[in-house]
Amino acid sequence: MEHPVHTRDNPPPHAPVDAPEHWRRFAPDLPPTRVLWSEIVPGGGHWSWRLSRGTTLRFAALEARANCSVVLYAAHDRLERYSMPDTCKALHTAHFTRGHVLMSDMGRAMASVTHDTLGWHDPLGALLDAARLRDKYGEQRFGTHRNAMYRAGRDGLLIEIGKYGLAARDLIAPVNLFSRVTVDAEGRFGFDAERQVEGGAVELRCDMDLIVAISTAPHPLDPRAGYAPGKVGVAAWRSGPAPADDYCRGYRAECARALHNADMLALS
Repeated sequence: MEHPVHTRDNPPPHAPVDAPEHWRRFAPDLPPTRVLWSEIVPGGGHWSWRLSRGTTLRFAALEARANCSVVLYAAHDRLERYSMPDTCKALHTAHFTRGHVLMSDMGRAMASVTHDTLGWHDPLGALLDAARLRDKYGEQRFGTHRNAMYRAGRDGLLIEIGKYGLAARDLIAPVNLFSRVTVDAEGRFGFDAERQVEGGAVELRCDMDLIVAISTAPHPLDPRAGYAPGKVGVAAWRSGPAPADDYCRGYRAECARALHNADMLALS
């Protein structure tokens, strides 16, 4: 079988890309010359990217029940990944906000929270799995419901990390952006369902080359009835690596050390 010969050249590297500028809807303050791409991820969706150090992701809650579960892996060695225990222990915190640094199990900064309008993002609540999904919401399969199918966060992230040669044993505890989970005196988790998140935004700056995967399925502790996860806007822009006077460097000594370790890796 003969194949057609393509005579058109590829566009120049800096030519405009034929893609919707979604970021103008939820991040109009970003400098247009630095925006790399943007997406609107439907509730219950999942996606992933390989991102370079010095790239920042703006996440925006576009609807009231938005939740965005994020996992991070080092692009140079996927055995190095975000560590919830190491990060929470080093930062003496049970929630994330501006100034906090998400650390790997090697003590390096993987990403820093450089902007946050909500002040609380959950590192403890884990992921909605298929069994809990069925028990709580029932079941809608792709074969009959197509894009209206119900998706679990765990399944979505397994699909995404599988694209990079990772499997179930590599799935880590995520950061659940836009969700607020508290712990009472008896150690019981509580989900804040009254919190207004629509219109909220948070930015993660990549402090090393990363594989980033996300799921926008509901938080596993969300008590609200009905499967109705909200849309999330995502925009990537060139921010550059953390400068010497970076806010996150000065937030805690542990943050400064983790960023220094990431800087040393970039120089090696």
